[in-house]
Amino acid sequence: MNVIHTLHILNKTPEHPRFRECLGMLGPDDALALTENGVLALAGGQPFGLERVYALRTDLSARGLSATGATVQPIDYPDLVELTLEAKRVISW
Repeated sequence: MNVIHTLHILNKTPEHPRFRECLGMLGPDDALALTENGVLALAGGQPFGLERVYALRTDLSARGLSATGATVQPIDYPDLVELTLEAKRVISW
């Protein structure tokens, strides 16, 4: 697996200005972890243009959503911690 340059942890709804700001900052070697209301982007089929997109399983479940297809990987809190350790830097949006 390639090193994650930046892990973006996004907890804002797709309507929030920081959501769009985050998407504008994504680079090809970055990863995106959707948490809290950030997982609502999956309900609208939001394209991210990244190979590595993760969604916190508990937040998906709390909102009645699921990660569909091979483009979004559901993760648990220990996985999220592991991703923060793999990334060169972490930005929380």
